[in-house]
Amino acid sequence: MSNYSGSYSSSQSYAPSAPSLPETHNNSSYNNSSSAQSYYAQPPPPPPPSQQQPYPAPSYGQFSAYGHSAFPPGTHPDVIRSFEMVDRDRSGFIDENELQQALSSGYQRFSLSTIRLLMFLFKNPHDSLRIGPKEFADLWSCLGQWRAIFERYDRDRSGKIDLMELRDALYSIGYAVPPSVLQLLMDKYDNRSGSRKLGLSFDSFVECGMVVKGLTEKFKEKDPRYTGSATLTYESFMSMVIPFIVTYD
Repeated sequence: MSNYSGSYSSSQSYAPSAPSLPETHNNSSYNNSSSAQSYYAQPPPPPPPSQQQPYPAPSYGQFSAYGHSAFPPGTHPDVIRSFEMVDRDRSGFIDENELQQALSSGYQRFSLSTIRLLMFLFKNPHDSLRIGPKEFADLWSCLGQWRAIFERYDRDRSGKIDLMELRDALYSIGYAVPPSVLQLLMDKYDNRSGSRKLGLSFDSFVECGMVVKGLTEKFKEKDPRYTGSATLTYESFMSMVIPFIVTYD
């Protein structure tokens, strides 16, 4: 038997493993109850405008320098510019190194492991090693949502998310992660690099959050009644987990 936590909505249509846009709800305190009900957290109100993503969310679709409608309608010019600056061969696709360059100009330095996870989640159906304009625009929008969450819960403005901040951030998007799992996440994704501050930088936070959400989405397929438990075969378990721990490592 396995347990998970999450709240789900079939009405969402966002990019893969992107956090759902916050809906206005009454604030709910974190609940460590062992009952199944405690797994379905209600997200608090959305962050104020000052904490929204640094670039406008792409709503897509403009003609690019490639001579065809590569980006979905309404894509913000900054998103198009970031893509075209790193696509030096004008192929209309970028690889993991070019994506790392593009995101570093728009957000901050991203580790290669995070980049590979993003490439895995937003992969082009026709080219698994590169992404095109649509995937890039979706990815950019997704990161904007994660940035808003990161800035909201980095309460001490340290530039890192500590254990309690991670707990609250994940809870805000519907995942009441047990304390033992939270500690495992911190041990896995903390990248102190000599710093004494224990916590997750933005790229590690994105990677952590996407893995939690991605695995939970897979698990809930085995738990259609949202009881917080499911029986898995060995094959199902391995098929669920391995893509997240092998594909981008």
